[in-house]
Amino acid sequence: MTTRSNEKTTHNAPGSEIARSNMRWVVCALLFLATTINYMDRSVFSLIEPKLHDLAFMGWSDANPSVFNNNFGNVLISFQIVYGIGFLIAGRVIDKMGTKAGYALAIGIWALASISHVLVGSVMGFCIARAFLGLGESGNFPAALKAISEWFPTEERALATGIFNSGTNFAALIAPVLIPFVTYKYGWHAAFITTGSMGICWLILWLIFPYAKMRARYGLEAARTAPYSMLALLRTRRAWAFIAGKSLTDGVWWFYLYWLPKYFNENYGVDMLHLGPPIITIYFASSIGSIFGGWLSGSRMKAGHTVNYGRKFALFICAVLVLPLVLVPAMHTHFPTNMWPAVAIIGLAAAAHQGWSANIFSTPSDMFTSAAVSTVVGMGGAAGALGGAIFTYIVKRVWTSHPLSIFVIAALAYLVALSIFQLLVPKLSIEETA
Repeated sequence: MTTRSNEKTTHNAPGSEIARSNMRWVVCALLFLATTINYMDRSVFSLIEPKLHDLAFMGWSDANPSVFNNNFGNVLISFQIVYGIGFLIAGRVIDKMGTKAGYALAIGIWALASISHVLVGSVMGFCIARAFLGLGESGNFPAALKAISEWFPTEERALATGIFNSGTNFAALIAPVLIPFVTYKYGWHAAFITTGSMGICWLILWLIFPYAKMRARYGLEAARTAPYSMLALLRTRRAWAFIAGKSLTDGVWWFYLYWLPKYFNENYGVDMLHLGPPIITIYFASSIGSIFGGWLSGSRMKAGHTVNYGRKFALFICAVLVLPLVLVPAMHTHFPTNMWPAVAIIGLAAAAHQGWSANIFSTPSDMFTSAAVSTVVGMGGAAGALGGAIFTYIVKRVWTSHPLSIFVIAALAYLVALSIFQLLVPKLSIEETA
């Protein structure tokens, strides 16, 4: 293993003209749209949760909601498990196929899988549809982050990642308004058709965009090399640092995405038509956190600090800002009719998570060449999905009996992850992998 001291020159010099062009931001905008659709697709199931009570096969009972909760949780877990397995496949496929073709394949699968929900007539049917959705959606982040590594210099990558990753929050701003409206007007089937159709529209835009031609025009094709072996990458501490960072924190975001509507419904009586204000507030804060977190590390680097300092400084700030989550269970006791103190704390934590994500997602390109980025992101994404599935299992088991434990785990996850990352990678640098 030898240090590649010329890596910055190798990656940035060929694309020096791109710094004077807006084309890289066009790419970032496309990634933002794809990520928005990605998260709208996966959020539909939780947003229509009250309507699922009307489906006899889901097992809802006012007297004993545990059967429904178990079925609901199992459907969510089926997505997460296949999503995680898909990451391992998607990262390798995208590194081999290239960003444009790999991304097109991924969104084609998830758009069709979203529409397939209209055919469901059982819990198992939902599990299968969600599984295929997870398989397709697993390609989003490996492809998007590979695109960022191909188009952006090191000091701009976290900001670009923060911008496209804020699509997860933008989706959460739109979905609580669009999905309930479509569902109440046309039925729950229409919600899945709506988001699936959006995916197909984006696929057409992506196929039209001259990705390879634009890269060649700006001299970026020189960065392409053969993909690394997954086993070789797993022998590095750098890969395990990223895996730890994702596996310990991704479950918190899954918790926000899937369980917040249920939390506000059960604790404050907020029904599906009135979820908009609290959910939109939380995810608007998340969008700010995503962009701010990306800007924060880049600003440290532009001020003369190293990539190592800039990236870890931002990660530490975000990890600290999540800690107030432990206070959320007490908010219902102290403010039984006012949900906004809880919204404020969750909003801050969600913003910090997205700032964390913007930076942790940038670390693969800080530590590996472009040829390995999608594979490493895939491994970390798989670990994150597994961690999310485990956390979802914990949540469904203790949701009514020990809610405080859920928020304590979520609050401490980031500091634990950062400590492990620091132990494994004291200094960020790109190195050759044997």
